[in-house]
Amino acid sequence: MKNVLITGCSSGYGLETARHFHARGWNVFATMRTPRPDILPNDDRLHVLELDVTDPASIESALEAAGPIDVLVNNAGIGMIGALEATPMQTIRDTFETNTFGVIAMTRAVVPQLREQGSGVVVNVTSSVTLAPMPLVSIYAASKHAIEGFTESLRHELEGFGVAVKLVEPGYGPSTNFSSNSGTAIEDYIPEAYAPFAERILAEFQGVEVVTVPAEVAEGVYRAATDESGTLRFPAGPDAVALAAA
Repeated sequence: MKNVLITGCSSGYGLETARHFHARGWNVFATMRTPRPDILPNDDRLHVLELDVTDPASIESALEAAGPIDVLVNNAGIGMIGALEATPMQTIRDTFETNTFGVIAMTRAVVPQLREQGSGVVVNVTSSVTLAPMPLVSIYAASKHAIEGFTESLRHELEGFGVAVKLVEPGYGPSTNFSSNSGTAIEDYIPEAYAPFAERILAEFQGVEVVTVPAEVAEGVYRAATDESGTLRFPAGPDAVALAAA
């Protein structure tokens, strides 16, 4: 039985990914900043752990509780919508702390164990914004593009030790409450000068018919974690697949 540790499991993609691995017989460590054991099945293959990827002590504690793992899924992230000039630098730093530095910190903490055992997979969940540019998400896109570059380089760094590094690129998922986990309302970062432009863009988002659902991302993560072909990128959701093909 293999062990997987997944970050950001309180809702959306992370929650569905934990369920997906569990249903396929894996031993799952589902982590979140505020543990909610009520949202996941309670048995000896499902363990809910507290973990804040921006806190080194929290990372150390969670990994110690989990013990040796075979797969790390870096899913935890926060959304960020707004015009650059209206976005406070502290908000920008907070976005990078979770989306970029949190992923790097988790990976850095796990790599020695995977290297020593000579096997393992790190799956980094980014976004389809890395496949095609979108307005009003410059900070979010930057934080995810950084992980794409990080993953591409780290892949070569670790392959000689038998450790694989993969990317999963989800499409647009309205069900994930993209902006709510940033703790800020969208309009807070949309100045009056941008209002007509933003209104049109947000209306286009709401009118999108081809979207990504959590189950498709969970399947993409599972494919990445179990892939032996050497594939690096796994677009997840029909819109992400179409963008990647284009």
